[in-house]
Amino acid sequence: MPTPAPAPAPAGDGAGDQSAGLARFNTAPHAEAEAALLECCGSHRWALRMAAHRPYPDLDALLAASDEAGYDLSPTDIAEALAGETAPCLHHAAPRAAHLALRAAHAAYESRFGHVFVISLAAHRPSQHVDQVLAGIRTRLAHDPDEERAVTADEMRRLARERIIELVTDEDLMRGPVAGVPFGML
Repeated sequence: MPTPAPAPAPAGDGAGDQSAGLARFNTAPHAEAEAALLECCGSHRWALRMAAHRPYPDLDALLAASDEAGYDLSPTDIAEALAGETAPCLHHAAPRAAHLALRAAHAAYESRFGHVFVISLAAHRPSQHVDQVLAGIRTRLAHDPDEERAVTADEMRRLARERIIELVTDEDLMRGPVAGVPFGML
């Protein structure tokens, strides 16, 4: 089983950026916040719940709410979120053999489990991503469907956390509505 990714950086790192981004997120119109959250996790139920519980006092509270909402997702909600995910891929300049190996591994995974392979790579340098994805797929192909469902749900929660952190700390994502572009979608 792959080593679990460490928790995202604590709220104290870059707190000024986080608090400004969190304030913009908390005050964005509901529909725009929900749309931005759907980019973090493709479950409408999860995004609606997260947007409805604003304002969040700090990033830690937002991340805790994300985890709680993630644990409450039904199999249908997880399937909806997975439908919006894309398989981790390589830079176009990567060797052809690496592209072929990754494509074959993804195909084997999707054939076995019926959905795209998801994995959090935040704990790894970009140069390690392909190795981590291939190792993760190899390991997880040995799982039974119930075990893989649990691992996939954990990875989805990790990805949602990473994306939320990016949402509230990335200035470009947090500029708000500009010429009809929804908050979080710039």
